[in-house]
Amino acid sequence: MTLAAPVSAPTEPSNVVESHRGRLSPATAFAAVTAVFMLFAAAASAPTPLYVVYQKEWGFTATTLTVIFAVYVVALIASLLVVGALSDHVGRRPVLAAAVTLEGAAFVLFLVAGGVTGLVVARATQGIATGMAFSTLGATLVDLNPPQSPGRAGLVNGVAPISGLALGALGCGALVQFAPAPTQLVFAVLLVATFLASLVVALIPETSARRPGALASLRPRLSVPSHLRPDVFALVPIIVASWALGGLYLSLGPSVAAGLFSLHNHLIGGLWPTSKVLGISALMLSAGTALTLVGVETQMVLWAGVGTVIAGIGFGGSALASFGTLARLAAPSERSELLAVALVIAYLAFSVPAVAAGLATTSVGLHVTTVVYSIGVAALGAIAFAAQRRRARIIARRP
Repeated sequence: MTLAAPVSAPTEPSNVVESHRGRLSPATAFAAVTAVFMLFAAAASAPTPLYVVYQKEWGFTATTLTVIFAVYVVALIASLLVVGALSDHVGRRPVLAAAVTLEGAAFVLFLVAGGVTGLVVARATQGIATGMAFSTLGATLVDLNPPQSPGRAGLVNGVAPISGLALGALGCGALVQFAPAPTQLVFAVLLVATFLASLVVALIPETSARRPGALASLRPRLSVPSHLRPDVFALVPIIVASWALGGLYLSLGPSVAAGLFSLHNHLIGGLWPTSKVLGISALMLSAGTALTLVGVETQMVLWAGVGTVIAGIGFGGSALASFGTLARLAAPSERSELLAVALVIAYLAFSVPAVAAGLATTSVGLHVTTVVYSIGVAALGAIAFAAQRRRARIIARRP
């Protein structure tokens, strides 16, 4: 439940735990943290249009490509499980500083990579950094949320990852298509952006007081407070459906564009784009995926493109509403850990089907794999819609 701010509400968050002297104001810090969030999300999807380039240069198989994709996600999930709650104990800034440093190191590794091994190490390092950053950035945004706009952090937590993923894939696709030395230029640009992110982390105020239990928090676990479980469990189907769709587009999207529609432009390969919103988003996920499937079956790019737009809007709406709901539900001491749980669910849904699909393409082919995957996502969207209808009825019966 969201509480309206009183008329005499302060103009800044009450949970900033240190002096503002020498630091960014909470409002400026909120905007700067949003930008860092989008940077990490954009960097996560930036290698996607490059995979086809690497595959052509180094001659590795589709199975190897799937392994590279899987390594990143395994590293990210492991990072979420181990350090997802750490910033609730040691503070947000130390964890963010470590994440930004690791992210910069990953970009250096990408720059010097000369083969599959180097690419795997770089992607794994990036996965660890992204896992450290995502839950901490989300919690920091909630900490810095202005009292006069109680829903702003939830909005940004939903929009920033999706916008960043789209921006990274599209921007990298444009560089691959139009710029020289794309496999170096992309990561050089991201390295400069990471340096700016390190300045942001140094200047934002600390928003989470230190408390005991830091070492114990490193024990891998997934924990949802009992009073939040009904709401969280009701959100699982929509999170799974939307992120499984994201996995389809980011893992197989460029291959589908090139292999099924004969589109070899890298820019096209990189182009991917409260309760009532969740229900509508679930329907759009299901309907958009079904329409995309029609385009695949009839080999009509227009239908596939329209379906992708509809499904993409559903993806964005579901992320906005689901992560916004979690941001409002969690108490300050629960924020980082709860967002880590949600992100683990999201990335498992994003990665496990995508990895299976990548392996399936080598045995049954790209077309069959795409059809089966799309049917699965459409079915999940329908299940998510039913789950949201049931949750709405339960909420309506609450006193």
